[in-house]
Amino acid sequence: MGILEVKGVGKRFGGLQALGNVNLSVQENTVHAIIGPNGAGKSTLLNCLVGKLIPDEGSVTFAGTSVLGKKPHEINQLGISRVFQTPEIFGDLTVMENMMIPCFAKRDGAFRMHAIESMEAETDLIAKAEAMLDDVGMLDKRDMIASSMSRGDKRRLEIAMCLVQEPKLLLLDEPTAGMARADTNNTIALLKEIKEKRDITIAIIEHDMHVVFSLADRITVLAQGTPLVEDTPDNIKGNPKVKEAYLGETQQV
Repeated sequence: MGILEVKGVGKRFGGLQALGNVNLSVQENTVHAIIGPNGAGKSTLLNCLVGKLIPDEGSVTFAGTSVLGKKPHEINQLGISRVFQTPEIFGDLTVMENMMIPCFAKRDGAFRMHAIESMEAETDLIAKAEAMLDDVGMLDKRDMIASSMSRGDKRRLEIAMCLVQEPKLLLLDEPTAGMARADTNNTIALLKEIKEKRDITIAIIEHDMHVVFSLADRITVLAQGTPLVEDTPDNIKGNPKVKEAYLGETQQV
């Protein structure tokens, strides 16, 4: 039994079968990658995991608890945090103010923007936020306006905002999309460090095979909304059907 269990999940949009009989088991303390071409159903599956979509059939359980019918913030409180394809940060706020938002949400179960106005009194939460910024190498940027940072630093901030909530499962939706290679490699290094230092499970959707094979313990390949194969990275590399259909001749694997 994995920490995340997806059984027989299907999702339709009108006449389009976006997901069909998806079965997935993500084992605790592993990095599990989900790959496939555009339209394979990766984002639809991810949205079913975090409560943005409700499957038409099947079950999704996290640590033995069904997440179906729960709102995104309720799923977050269970211990699942998601990093979006485009960094979801508050561009007009400082790095530190961004960090305080999930700190308040974790403590209180909800967040109201006016709480930032009195955050200087929250010494315990400030210490927690600063410690996390230090962990990801961003403490020196605590007073920067978030919108002024590079895409790589915005992603690093978003990851820190997730980690400060102490999740058991971190869902990453193309975390290196739009990055230069240097930022991509820095993100890979950060995620490796996170995995080594924390008791955390990571599920990642990613098109960049360099990222996938650098991080993943297991890989599931989706094809037309259905898993084609699940295996280790070495076996995925050597699978001619996967290589031809989903990694593409232009990708070096």
